[in-house]
Amino acid sequence: MSYQTIIYTREQAVAVITLNQPERFNPLSATMVDEIRDALAMVRADKTVRALLFKANGKLFSCGADLGSGAFNAQSESRGTRAGKTMRNGINPMIAEFHELPVPVIVAVNGGAAGGGVGLALAGDITLAAHSAYFYLPFVKKLALVPDAGASWFLQRRLGSARTLAICLTGERLSAKKAEQWGLIHACIDDEALLPTAMEMARQLARLPAHGVIEARQICEAASRNDLRTQLEYEANRQQELFDHPALEEGVRAFFEKRDPDFSGRE
Repeated sequence: MSYQTIIYTREQAVAVITLNQPERFNPLSATMVDEIRDALAMVRADKTVRALLFKANGKLFSCGADLGSGAFNAQSESRGTRAGKTMRNGINPMIAEFHELPVPVIVAVNGGAAGGGVGLALAGDITLAAHSAYFYLPFVKKLALVPDAGASWFLQRRLGSARTLAICLTGERLSAKKAEQWGLIHACIDDEALLPTAMEMARQLARLPAHGVIEARQICEAASRNDLRTQLEYEANRQQELFDHPALEEGVRAFFEKRDPDFSGRE
């Protein structure tokens, strides 16, 4: 597929998706959403892809919804009806597909992430942000709307109720540095070092066992809802199965041979 709003490339085992409408601040237009979903489908289908780096060109990571496109102003139905369809048919599936990829995902936030762009920035496994980046939710304060694109879900789980509600109500621009301090993102990095750091981390993650990535996600999600005894039993059940997986044999062998394990072909 020939893309108009994104770029899809490969760096060996790392797939790279780049938002590429910098002159418009990378709005989540219908076209961009469709193209992102198509690229994500390629990542899922290609077993040689072992990690994804998601980034953006320009000064902003993404300004969020494309409010100026006319997509929310259809004459035959209300703006609310149109917005609901846009969310359910495009943006929501995109966020879910992004979050559920079978490979580890690093998001490199180069500049401002606003509105729905915040949800996209947080939908990966690891979010890195440049010092100049920020996270901005103008929904309530500027538009009398609520956060979307999964932003409320990701913020609640990373920041807790008090800080999430405060950010939603005040419309505070959360700097990358404060986002790091609060635990919203993995790290705040010098602007010029952001992409090299993100790519190096993506290469490291590409060497992980694919099933291990999914297991790690699932155990962290389970821990967020289980009590201690339930989680201990969950851990025991998973270890019982994983100790018999061929990947463990390679890990143990590599340990005694003092080398990095090679998990390729052991999924």
